[in-house]
Amino acid sequence: MKHHKIISILIALALITGAASCKKDKEVEGCTDQNALNFDPNATVDNGTCEYEEPGQQITVAGDITESQDWEAKNTYKLSGFVYIKSGVTVTIEAGTVIKGEKSTKGSLIVERGGKIEAVGTASQPIVFTSDQPAGQRDYGDWGGIIICGKAPVNLPGGEGVVEGGTGAYFGGTNPNDNSGTLQYVRIEYPGIAFQPNQEINGLTMAALGNQTTIDHVQVSYSGDDSFEWFGGTVNCSHLIAFRGKDDDFDTDNGFQGKVQFAVGLRDPNEADVSGSNGFESDNDAAGQDIQPYTKPVFSNVSLFGPLPTLQSQADFQFESGLHLRSNTRIRIFNSIIAGYPEGVYVKGVFAQDNATNDELQVRNSIIAGCPDPLEIDLFSTFDIDAWWNASAHSNTTLTENSELMLGDPFNLSSPNFVPNSGSPVLNGADFSNANLQSSHFQSVSYRGAFGTTDWTDSWSNWNPQSTEY
Repeated sequence: MKHHKIISILIALALITGAASCKKDKEVEGCTDQNALNFDPNATVDNGTCEYEEPGQQITVAGDITESQDWEAKNTYKLSGFVYIKSGVTVTIEAGTVIKGEKSTKGSLIVERGGKIEAVGTASQPIVFTSDQPAGQRDYGDWGGIIICGKAPVNLPGGEGVVEGGTGAYFGGTNPNDNSGTLQYVRIEYPGIAFQPNQEINGLTMAALGNQTTIDHVQVSYSGDDSFEWFGGTVNCSHLIAFRGKDDDFDTDNGFQGKVQFAVGLRDPNEADVSGSNGFESDNDAAGQDIQPYTKPVFSNVSLFGPLPTLQSQADFQFESGLHLRSNTRIRIFNSIIAGYPEGVYVKGVFAQDNATNDELQVRNSIIAGCPDPLEIDLFSTFDIDAWWNASAHSNTTLTENSELMLGDPFNLSSPNFVPNSGSPVLNGADFSNANLQSSHFQSVSYRGAFGTTDWTDSWSNWNPQSTEY
C-alpha cells in the first residue's frame, strides 16, 4: 500500500514538472534586442518587430525658412549663409541641440519681424551655437551670429531700421509687448563678423525686441564684434555672460528701454577692437539727437572685468572704458562693479553730461576698482564727474586695487571664479529703493555685482570652447 502511494506521488511530480517544462519552453514572440525601443524582456523568439531610433544627421539649413520646424538634439544643424526665419514661422530647438555656423558662407540666423525662435535649453543640456571649424581651429568671427528682429519702438526715422551687416532685415514698430520667442540656456561661440567698419554682426543682436520675448542664461564667447547689442526695444534680460569678446560687452542704442539684471563680462587683454573696446557702450542714437524713445535701459548687478587684473598689467592699447556713456544716453546702472579697465567711467559729450547733471543718466551703489583712470571726461569739459560720482546720495565707491574686491578668481580666462570671498565688500551695499528698480523683473539682493554666494554660471557655461568636440 505504501509503495502505491509513493508511486502516485512520483507520477504527480512528474506531471507537474513536465507541465512547468512545457510552459517554460513555450516560444514567446517579440523583440529580443535590448537596444531596441520596443525590447520585450519576456520574448524568447525575435519576430522582426524591433524598432530603433533613427541615427542623428547633419542637416544644412540655408535661405528662407517658410514653415515652422522642430530642430532635434540628435541632429547637428549647419547654417549656410544668411538663414531667415520668416514672419509667422516658429523654429523650436530642443535642449542639447548643436547648431554650427558655416565659416565659408558667414552663416547667420536671422529671425525676421513676426518670426519666432523657441530655443529652450537647460543647465545640463544647453543649446549651443558654434563654429563649424574643428576644435583647435576656431576663431573670432567664424560665423555671423544670431539676429532677432521685433516690432517694439525704436528712435530711428520712420520708426524702423535695417540690421547692419548686409542682412536686409527690418526691425522696429509700435508694439512694446511684441514676442519674438525665447533664448534660455544658450551658448553662442565664435560669432561676430565685421564686414566693414560700422557694418558688423554681433554675437546676439536684439533689434526692437518686445517685453514678451524671453532672454536669460545666454553666454556669448569670442565674438568678433559686440557680444550683446540692443537696438531699441523693451526686452528684459537676465543672467548674461560676455566672454572674451573683441569689441563691447553690452551695447545699447536707438531707444532701448528694457531691464537687465545679473550680467558679467570678462576680457582677454590681448584682444581688442580698432573701434575701442568697452564693457558698456551706450548712445541715444549715432548722432546723439534729442529723439524719443530715449535710450534709458535699467541695469542692475553687473560685473565687468576688464583687461587689467592689476595696475601693473599690460593690455592692448585699444581698450578704453568699463562704462563708455555718450551721445545723449540716459542709461541707469545700479549695484554694479567696474574692474580692471584703463578708464572706469567715461561720460562723454555735453549731452550725456547734462543728462548726468539732471539725474537722467544714473550710476548708483556701484564700485570702480583697479582702474588707473577711474573717472574720465572730454578735454576742456566743465562737467565735475568726481562730484557726480562721489555724491553721498549716489553711494558709489572707488577702490585702488582689484584685490580689494575680495573675489575668488575673476580674471582667470580658463576657469574664472566670480563669487565673493567671505568678508568681501561687495556682499552688501546694494539698494533697490530707486524708482527705476521698482519692477517685478528685479530681484532685490544684498550684494553688488552679478554674484552673491552662488555661481549661476555652473553647469551650462563653457570657458574652453576651443577644445570642445561637437
